[in-house]
Amino acid sequence: RPVQVGSHCHFFEANRSLRFDREKAYGFRLQVPAGTAVRFEPGEDKRVTLVSVGGNRVAYGINGLVNGRLDDASVKAKAMTAAREQGFIQKKS
Repeated sequence: RPVQVGSHCHFFEANRSLRFDREKAYGFRLQVPAGTAVRFEPGEDKRVTLVSVGGNRVAYGINGLVNGRLDDASVKAKAMTAAREQGFIQKKS
């Protein structure tokens, strides 16, 4: 089914069915106007532009992978582990 990702979503935590380099997306969100979203259709390849999350750079919610300061290395390490364990990051073949 289609997936929509909103303008303020920490892209790293977007729906696990989306396939992209989550480590590179850590700390970033879509570069789209506030209140809008991008829709991803099943089987569709789409190129998007990401921008750094601003403000106090704290992320909570979405899928519960981060829940802390984006610039804290220990928070990122835990988030990467959780993403792998929960199927957000696929093993390279």
